[in-house]
Amino acid sequence: MNPIPNLQYAQASSLSDLFAPDLADTQGAFLLNYPATASWAAYPNTQRSFRQDGSSESNNTSFDKICQKESWKNLAVLGDGVRGIIISPVQPELLHYWRDHFGHSYTNVETIDCSIYLDELSQSDRIDPIVTLFPFDHLKAEKHAVSPDTHYRLLSKVALNQLGVQCPYYDSYDLRRTGIEDIPLPQQFPYLIKTSHGLSGEGTYIIRNPSDLHYCQLELKKYLDIELLQTVIVSEFIKDVVENYCAQFYVSRAGEIRLIGTTRQLTTAEGDYMGGVIDYSQPDMSKFFEMIAAIGQYAHQQGYFGVVGFDVLETQDGQLYAIDANFRVNGSTPLCLQRQTLLEAGKAVAKYSTDYRMNGTLESILAELKPELDRKDLMILSALEKVKYGNIYTDIYGIVAGATLEDLQQAERNLQRKGLHLQS
Repeated sequence: MNPIPNLQYAQASSLSDLFAPDLADTQGAFLLNYPATASWAAYPNTQRSFRQDGSSESNNTSFDKICQKESWKNLAVLGDGVRGIIISPVQPELLHYWRDHFGHSYTNVETIDCSIYLDELSQSDRIDPIVTLFPFDHLKAEKHAVSPDTHYRLLSKVALNQLGVQCPYYDSYDLRRTGIEDIPLPQQFPYLIKTSHGLSGEGTYIIRNPSDLHYCQLELKKYLDIELLQTVIVSEFIKDVVENYCAQFYVSRAGEIRLIGTTRQLTTAEGDYMGGVIDYSQPDMSKFFEMIAAIGQYAHQQGYFGVVGFDVLETQDGQLYAIDANFRVNGSTPLCLQRQTLLEAGKAVAKYSTDYRMNGTLESILAELKPELDRKDLMILSALEKVKYGNIYTDIYGIVAGATLEDLQQAERNLQRKGLHLQS
C-alpha cells in the first residue's frame, strides 16, 4: 500500500498564479469561453469533440452564458501573469470594480471578435499555446496547450473508472452499436444515465421511475438526431449520501500537485449545479489525498496539466465515491482562490452562486451595494445587464461571505432586502 502523500496548498489567488510557471517562456494564453454547438456559434463543436449542451436549438446553452457570464467569471480571477482571450467585451463598470476589489490590472486581456476568433488564433504566431476549458474543433490541434484528443478523453464520463479511485459501478454503451431501447438497465430504481460530455448537470438523468426513463430516452434520441452523442453510461445510484464535495487541485507539467480547495456542492433535486460553499477555516483536505494523488498521477501520465476538480459523494459509513472528474477550471475555482483575500477580511465562510439577479443597471447596483461590496459581504465575478418588458435587470455570478455560516446567511438576507435575489 502506498503511503498517503502530504500535499500542500498552492500559494495562489489567481489563475495566473497557477498557470504562469507552466507557460513561462511561451506566448501562452487562456481562452476563457467554452465552445458551443448552437446555430449562433460561428465555430460549432459538431465534428469531433461533442458537448451535450442542449438537446435542441430551443434549449442550447446560450451565448450570454458561455461567452459572457462564464467567461467573465474566470477573467475576474485570471490575474496579470497569463494573457486572457475573450470574445465579448466586459462592461467598463465591471472592469473598474474588479480592479478595485481583485487588485489585477486586466491589461493582459485581448478581445477577438466572435466571428473570427478561432481562425485568428489558429493562424497567429504570437499566441501559443492556448489553455482551453474544452477542446475546440476549429482550433488547430497543435495550438491547444493539452492535446485535444487527450483532453476530450479525460473529460469523458466513460474515463472515470480509469482514474484509480473508488467510483460508482457503471457500464458504457456506444450508441452506434447499441440502440437506446436495447441498453441493459438495472432492474431496480434509482439509477443514473449520463451522456459522455454533459456539463453542469446537463446530460445527467436520475432515473427514479418509468416516467424519468421515458424522458431520458427522448432526450438521448434528440441528441442522436442532431449527431452530438455517441456514448452513454448507466451508473449505480449511491445511497445514504451525507456530503457532496468538489475537491480541486492543480497538476503542473512536471506532475507536481498543489491543492486549491474543497467546496460543498449545491444542487437541485434534479442534480443541476447551483454553486458551492467553502469554509476557509477548515482547510484540511487529507481525506481526499489518496484520490488526488491517483487522479493527478493519471492526468500527468496522459500529458495533462492544469486545474482538476472531482466531485465526491461521502456516505454515512464514510465511503468516498468519485462521481465526476473535470479536467479544467471548475465553476467554483474562483471561490477557492479567494481564500487569503476573504480570511484577511474576516470572512471564513463563503458561497458561490451563478443565479443572483437584481433590478437596475450594473452602475446603479454597484452604487446601491457599495457598503456590502466594500466589506466583501458580496464579491461580483460577472454581471450582465438585460432588459425584459422594458425593465432593466442584471444577472450576477457572485460570492457571498461571512465570518460564520450564520453570518453568511445574514449577509444574504441583508442583500435580499436591498434587492439581490436568487432566481428560482
